[in-house]
Amino acid sequence: MEKLEINGGKKISGTIIVSGSKNATLPILASTILTNNSVTIKNIPIVKDVLTMVNLLSTLGSSIKFIKKKKKIIISNKKKLKTFAPYNLLKTMRAGVLVLGPLLAKYGVAKVSLPGGCAIGSRPVNLHLEALKKMGADIRIKDGYIIASAKKGLNGCLINFPKISVGATENILIAACFSNGKTKLRNCAIEPEVNDLIIFLKSMGCKISKVGNRGLNVIGIKKLKSTTHRVIFDRIEAGTYMIAAALTKGKLKIENINPRILSTEIKVLKKMKVEITEKKNHIIVNRLKKLQNIDIETKPYPGFPTDLQAQIMVLMTNAVGVSKIRENIFENRFMHVSELRRMGARIETRGNEAKIFGEIKLNGAQVMATDLRASVCLVLAGLVASNTTIVNRIYHLDRGYENIESILSNCGAKIKRLK
Repeated sequence: MEKLEINGGKKISGTIIVSGSKNATLPILASTILTNNSVTIKNIPIVKDVLTMVNLLSTLGSSIKFIKKKKKIIISNKKKLKTFAPYNLLKTMRAGVLVLGPLLAKYGVAKVSLPGGCAIGSRPVNLHLEALKKMGADIRIKDGYIIASAKKGLNGCLINFPKISVGATENILIAACFSNGKTKLRNCAIEPEVNDLIIFLKSMGCKISKVGNRGLNVIGIKKLKSTTHRVIFDRIEAGTYMIAAALTKGKLKIENINPRILSTEIKVLKKMKVEITEKKNHIIVNRLKKLQNIDIETKPYPGFPTDLQAQIMVLMTNAVGVSKIRENIFENRFMHVSELRRMGARIETRGNEAKIFGEIKLNGAQVMATDLRASVCLVLAGLVASNTTIVNRIYHLDRGYENIESILSNCGAKIKRLK
């Protein structure tokens, strides 16, 4: 099993070009099921979750041309697709359930494995299923599979999500685009990745309009057109590298981004006394002062993202005083704490709250990744720790970060992949 070896104490400085967003690419790929015409998607990140989704679409019958060097994919569905998404392709990827909505809307039937992914909480799909039931679907779960049918198609209706959910918003939005009549979605997620999906769907001819801050109206259509779309940048990758520069006292230019989308993350780092210069398409992160403690809580966008909670925790170990984190999104997202403690961090947890004691010198150790964001938090800890850190089970890392060891090496890190 592959692992990363990191010798800490090196500044992360230079220039990093941020990849396309994994979390935007996955629902966009799933939504291509709706069209029979050719679509081209650019700025695709070459990460395992994306490769798994591409493999899933190919298994369903999509014709796919993946030009990895250009990070471009061309998809067409000239033949009827299969409606069975097997466990072996969904067991490592939460987003696989996003094929349920488009398959059911287009073909009236779907059998989709319950999803896998990171072990950071139950993350049930009940919000997806209850919404599809309201749209007229008959749904049952048997032997680990969602078995759904809507023989006369899905029907538009009012869906008020009881809880903000990115995945449910995306799945039902895609399904609504191919449903009968008008669907009103309320209490939707408004993450930039959801907006990127909306831009893509509208470019194929879907009729979507925004209502207020968290509302969407969708009028279903039955024929979509060809389109070309460039995926938005990965804001979690950008935030991770911002934290890497701040943690190691480096000076880093981060390109291919929109700083306005990162306004919350930038505000938090500035409060911690990190200098950040914002330009149109890039930022420069420069840490010259001691880091100050801060209290944060994770919230749906535009709040501080749960996907950066583990990374900011590492930074807090380097700050003056005591910092606090309240995790409001997932119930098991402090599993990285025990591994950080192995490296000398002083962190206390109680329920969904963590107290991080600052100005702690981390020491290299053997550590094990439990999920995608926890794995990169351990890499960050290794960058600043004394001696050598070995991060095991990095297949989690490869699900969401493209060539991270090469990128960090080019910016001064002493890091290598071991077989």
